[in-house]
Amino acid sequence: MITITESAQTYLAELLSKQSDALGVRVFINEPGTPRAETCIAYCREGDIEEGDVEQPYDSFAAWFQGRSVPFLEDALVDYSPDKMGGQLTIKAPNAKMPRVSDDSPIEDRINYVLYNEVNPSLAAHGGEVSLIEVTDDQFAVLRFGGGCQGCSAVDMTLKGGVEKTLLEQIPQLAGVRDTTDHTDRSQAYY
Repeated sequence: MITITESAQTYLAELLSKQSDALGVRVFINEPGTPRAETCIAYCREGDIEEGDVEQPYDSFAAWFQGRSVPFLEDALVDYSPDKMGGQLTIKAPNAKMPRVSDDSPIEDRINYVLYNEVNPSLAAHGGEVSLIEVTDDQFAVLRFGGGCQGCSAVDMTLKGGVEKTLLEQIPQLAGVRDTTDHTDRSQAYY
C-alpha cells in the first residue's frame, strides 16, 4: 500500500499534536483513476471515518486510508524534507490517475477507465471529452460532455453509438447512459 517515511511520520505527529480533536490522518484520492486525480492527507476527526476505510497504526498516530482509494495508493510514498523555509511534505502516488481495475473494482472506477483510456482519446480528435458524474441506483451512468462535444450537432449519435455502446460492451451491469450536458452552448462545438 502506501509508505509513510519516518521523517513524514515525525512531521505528521507534530502537526497532530497541535490538534486537540484529531484522531490521526486520513488519506484519500479525489477523482481516483482520472487525469484530475489528487492525493490528499487531511486531519481525521470523529465522523470522518467511512465504512471500508483501512486503518494503519504508526508509532505516534493512526492513519485511515479511504477504501475506494486503496487500489490507487499502491506504491504511494509520503515523505517530508526539511529545509530553510520549514520543509515540504510530498505525496507521490504513481497509480492515482491510472486505475488498476478488475471485475471486482467499483463500477465508477471501471467506467472511468473506459472513458479515459478508450472513449476520450477518440473524442480528443474533435477537441471533446466526456466525464462521469455519477452512477444512479438503477445503474445508469450520468455523463457530462465538454470541449468540442458540448453543443455539437452529432452528440446524440456519439452518446448512443459510441460512448454507450463501448461502455455496455465492457461493463454489462450498466443499464445505459444519460447526458446532463447543456448543449445549447455551442461556443466551443466541433462542426
